[in-house]
Amino acid sequence: MTGHGRLAHCLVLMGCLVFAFHPALAAEAPPAARPYVLDGTQVLPVPDPVSGRQYEIFVNLPAGYDRELQRRYPVLYITDADYGFPLIRSIARRINLDGPVTQDFILVGLSYAKGEEPMASRRRDYTPSERRGAGAPKEAVHGGGAAYQAYLKDTALPFVDTRFRTEPEHRVFMGHSYGGLLGAQILLTEPDLFKSYILGSPSLWFDKPAILKLDADYAAGHKDLPADVFFYVGAFEATKPGDRRYNRTTDMVKDLAEFQARLKAHHYPGLRLRSEVLAGENHLTVFPPGFTRGLIATLPASAN
Repeated sequence: MTGHGRLAHCLVLMGCLVFAFHPALAAEAPPAARPYVLDGTQVLPVPDPVSGRQYEIFVNLPAGYDRELQRRYPVLYITDADYGFPLIRSIARRINLDGPVTQDFILVGLSYAKGEEPMASRRRDYTPSERRGAGAPKEAVHGGGAAYQAYLKDTALPFVDTRFRTEPEHRVFMGHSYGGLLGAQILLTEPDLFKSYILGSPSLWFDKPAILKLDADYAAGHKDLPADVFFYVGAFEATKPGDRRYNRTTDMVKDLAEFQARLKAHHYPGLRLRSEVLAGENHLTVFPPGFTRGLIATLPASAN
């Protein structure tokens, strides 16, 4: 290397060192990670004063809520909020991109009890009897559905109606699986808590005599059941021996058909029933398309 070459090489090295160690020239450290937050949402504590359990509600308000200050909105309540709330929020926004398909509504997610495993919380709160569910551990607690329903009626729903501009006469309940079972329980005991019900793949197999007794008891004392009910279930939630795409033991398609037949047999004048069996869907995949259809059916834009 010539003298000029060595000099040039040294200058380059010196420049690199100056850039590396001079604070003004050194590259900035990468920004610290932060949680992803859904814009326009809020989380509010709504504990149960009876059981002492700490619940929360997740809330998403319509885009025009802060502009149209005289307007009131229907409210959709979704169980299993940890996964249901963000999914429903996204679906509702997506299907209305090219114009209104559904009404504007307040979305409220109902959380699991804080400090508890999600499955333990939902097993207790969403089931109508103490019978142990299939696959549940021996220590699992079931049968708290009535107490949780009382919490909704006496605490959670009044809290939302007081805090936000709601239409109390236009509430929608949405639940999937055990959440759908809870909805069926409410429908057969205090149907007027909600105007509409979206009951997806309801776990009617869980202590079937218990839910059938609720149906018989209600029918014995009432001539009408005023509610708009939309059911959905995946076609693969039936049973088909030898085909692994289907349920192994529980035919939820058959259970739902029988439940609907019982409701229709009572000839309630105020009961509107609709349902869909969604091809190619199982218990885990049916929720997004099932909810989409239920939302459009129960909160259509034409009702604005």
